[in-house]
Amino acid sequence: MAALVLALIVLVIVLAVAGWALWIIISAAVVGAIIGGLGRLVVPGRQQIGILATIVLGWVGSLIGSLIGRHILHVGQILTVLCEIGVAAVLVAIASSRAGNALAGRTRSLRW
Repeated sequence: MAALVLALIVLVIVLAVAGWALWIIISAAVVGAIIGGLGRLVVPGRQQIGILATIVLGWVGSLIGSLIGRHILHVGQILTVLCEIGVAAVLVAIASSRAGNALAGRTRSLRW
């Protein structure tokens, strides 16, 4: 009986920790998609990157922009979100220019 109670307690703790970690991953993906999408809207022209790259760049931009806005500049929440979008836009512009250069290099090699 004690083993069953111990197994139940361990199972409840493990499931809670796993659920917490899963929630962090899901919320990071959602925030990355939103910030990355807004960053793509700020950058003019067509971007040659996919949705997964947009989510990852938005997530990284959100982390870096949050660090800059909250801890370095000490601004409010709205300006911190604008910093996050700005950093994500810069990252999207860099990634899309590299993807465009790689795409241009492939099409040049296919010409006669």
